[in-house]
Amino acid sequence: MFFSLQLIASRGLSPHADWLPASEWVRYAAQNLICLLALHFNQTGTSMFAPQATSSRSIFGLSMLVLSICAVIFLIVSSLLLYTLIRYRHRRGFTQREPAQIYGSTQVELSWTVIPILIVIVLFLATARVIFVTETAAKPSNALDVVVIGHQYWWEYRYPKLGVVTANELHIPVSDPTHPAPTYLTMSSADTDHSFWVPRLAGKMDVIPNKVNTMWIDPDKPGLYLGQCGQYCGTQHAKMLIRIYADSPTDFAAWIAQQRQTAAQNPAAANGRAVFESNACVNCHTVSGTSARGTFGPDLSHVASRATIASGAVPNTPQNLRAFIDDPAHFKPGALMPAMRLNARDLDAVTQYLTTLH
Repeated sequence: MFFSLQLIASRGLSPHADWLPASEWVRYAAQNLICLLALHFNQTGTSMFAPQATSSRSIFGLSMLVLSICAVIFLIVSSLLLYTLIRYRHRRGFTQREPAQIYGSTQVELSWTVIPILIVIVLFLATARVIFVTETAAKPSNALDVVVIGHQYWWEYRYPKLGVVTANELHIPVSDPTHPAPTYLTMSSADTDHSFWVPRLAGKMDVIPNKVNTMWIDPDKPGLYLGQCGQYCGTQHAKMLIRIYADSPTDFAAWIAQQRQTAAQNPAAANGRAVFESNACVNCHTVSGTSARGTFGPDLSHVASRATIASGAVPNTPQNLRAFIDDPAHFKPGALMPAMRLNARDLDAVTQYLTTLH
């Protein structure tokens, strides 16, 4: 449908005006099908068709049930429609006459009343079962607790039992199906409504001010799982991305140990640190071991260890970091961080300093 609408727009046509050639509709329908197949076999993106956790597998099974029932209904209705079009098509020698009228049919009326009711009941019970199993799952004693706080337009992650605070990139250990070790996310918002959604791991969960919601995830394979804020939260909602790294137990322990360390203080970047601490940066950001204690923006103690900046919108390279410090709107128009407008020398110094914070 998306490609068909693109075609209509490119031709300057209204959906209610000129009809497109059938060959072009077929071609664009094929493109739609190819995209759906690509989505189905996508193993690294945000496809719900590649579940990698208990909750997402339950949702996938429910989705397949719904799609199967809808597919059967579609085939039945389409077949009846096709039969009617062919059986009662206009023929030569056709004389207009009123067909025999049938007023009421108990069998037909019962069919189109009872069958939809039964379908709705089946879907309701299947959905209720998935919700009940997910919500009532017992929390194991070895579960990891993470506090998630949504901000415009980034994510804050706190590990209260481990003494770690980070932003935008969540690291969790994989869960062995034979010895489950899920991660429980306790979520709230610091400003407006958000929604935490990583399709390959779980369903959506609203992140709302003054309300705490909880969900759990248990990926059983290491890797990067991508997600998205699923609730419009402002101009940069589309670039409020989610990156979850499922690490092996050894890698996760090493990451925690590294995050617990005080931010590195490289003498070669002392000038950049001085510029950072003498500007408004310290009012919004925290860098452990320095005077920077701000909490309005992301914790930068180990910003250089992250693969991305701007909540996953941009790769974390010195060039992108420099451009973002100079003017965040270059990458995220509407971002709440103001343009620093440092001179070139100070901008280079701050960039160099931040690239040392591993």
